[in-house]
Amino acid sequence: MTVEETQVAVAVAAEVVAVEEPVKECEKAVVEGLVEESESKPTTVEKSTSYKEESNYLSDLKEFEKKALVELKSKLEEAILGNNIFKKDEPKKVEEKEKAVAEVEEKKEEKTEAAVKKTEETEAAVKTEETEPVVKSEETEPAVKAEETEAVVKTEEPEAVVKTECAEKTGEGEKAPELAEKKEEVAVPVCKEEAKPESSEVVDTDISIWGVPLFPGKGSEGTDVVLLKFLRAREFKVNEAFEMLKKTLQWRKESKIDSILDEEICSDLSSAAYLNGVDREGHPVCYNIFGVFDNEELYQKTFGNEEKRGQFLRWRVQLMEKSIQKLELRPGGATSLLQINDLKNSPGPIKKELRVATKQAVGLLQDNYPELVAKNIFINVPFWYYALNALLSPFLTQRTKSKFVVARPAKVTETLLKYIPAEEIPVQYGGFKRENDTEFFSSEDGSVSELTLKAGSTQTIEIDLAEVDNSTLVWDVSVLGWEVNYKEEFVPSDEGSYTIIVQKKKKIGANEGPIRNTFRSNEPGKVVLTIENTSSKKKRVLYRHKSNKCF
Repeated sequence: MTVEETQVAVAVAAEVVAVEEPVKECEKAVVEGLVEESESKPTTVEKSTSYKEESNYLSDLKEFEKKALVELKSKLEEAILGNNIFKKDEPKKVEEKEKAVAEVEEKKEEKTEAAVKKTEETEAAVKTEETEPVVKSEETEPAVKAEETEAVVKTEEPEAVVKTECAEKTGEGEKAPELAEKKEEVAVPVCKEEAKPESSEVVDTDISIWGVPLFPGKGSEGTDVVLLKFLRAREFKVNEAFEMLKKTLQWRKESKIDSILDEEICSDLSSAAYLNGVDREGHPVCYNIFGVFDNEELYQKTFGNEEKRGQFLRWRVQLMEKSIQKLELRPGGATSLLQINDLKNSPGPIKKELRVATKQAVGLLQDNYPELVAKNIFINVPFWYYALNALLSPFLTQRTKSKFVVARPAKVTETLLKYIPAEEIPVQYGGFKRENDTEFFSSEDGSVSELTLKAGSTQTIEIDLAEVDNSTLVWDVSVLGWEVNYKEEFVPSDEGSYTIIVQKKKKIGANEGPIRNTFRSNEPGKVVLTIENTSSKKKRVLYRHKSNKCF
């Protein structure tokens, strides 16, 4: 890390400590709660009491929130009925259109002027030729002079002269009318275009976002939920929320987001981010694994140039759209996600391309997916995170920053347990969830219990195996931070039978994951798990078990 980056990290240290305070407060509350109860008695796993999504029921809203929602719905309905949600034309297109119209009009005017000029030239030529016969007749026939002069005077009206002279000169009496008609025909299209009434526009009331109709008249229960997200993102400032919604809809239209799920984008990044399970409130959990970009080949393939970074951003938007498919956008439903950001082995902010792409992704998601993330938990946080936090912080709203939780490597499992049940936490993070698990299919198969192990004490967990015929006992056990001695044995109910050692005593290190084992016996008894805490700190023990029938 450069000196400049170190200075940035030091400057933001106080801010990160403030972000970590809520985590420490929760940890303290958990410990105090456990002290009050019997430390040797199994309990349910403690969870964060402050983690609850805001209500979307109209009856639960404050008066100013209800008023803002009604105003936003009114503005939205008016805009939809007036076809004012989307931009009519881009400025460049309008300019090109106006230029094309001007060129057409200019050509029409040139044709009109040419026709008029030709007509005037014809009139002048005819008049010149007519003068000669009149003079000639005066010399040869003096008696008729007065009569011809009088006739000429009478026919000096412009239209009559043009018709007579054209007929005498050309012998085609219909030529002049044809010119007049041609002149009229040139002018008519212009008049018709100006007088043409505007065609009535079709009102699109089917405008939607994330599968939820936005037109209030549709009566969808999800409309209020979506609009409240935009209002909360803008602190219930109606005009700002409305503009944010319009920009989001315009962006979705221009970027063709509604069809993005059908695209094949960055298939190599399937391990970089994925959905896995739900939290205690039913929110889908999305894991972002930044460590995969430590692979230089994958890094260059993803961030090597601007085009590749653009594809990365589109892939990230696609993942967000997939995540939204798992939500229940209705009052009382899980309407937001829980995001876990694993920074273990991440390249860090020294990689410019990753830093730029991350900042762009944060801005894109914050502007177009408001209030769709309930919590952003950062785990395995290294020192450089503080510098990255300083870079991203100015682009985040205070509301967004309040949703951040930071966990050091030693506190990963403990932090996740406050938000996610142990059976939904992947084994690599200290939970019991395994891919393609054939033993525990759901949380109903075996609820997770917890007990506290005092410093320097020994605790046993006894699991009865009363049914002997065709049944196998399976169990999971995990100690947060481990560093304990552990053994497993089967104790028969018959005092005359021998104890069977299932797992001999061994020292388990701090980085050990959850342990799973099975046992099948021909006689009734119990499996006894013995945990000896040799450290000077309390330990949290999680376990579950079930009996499987063998056929």
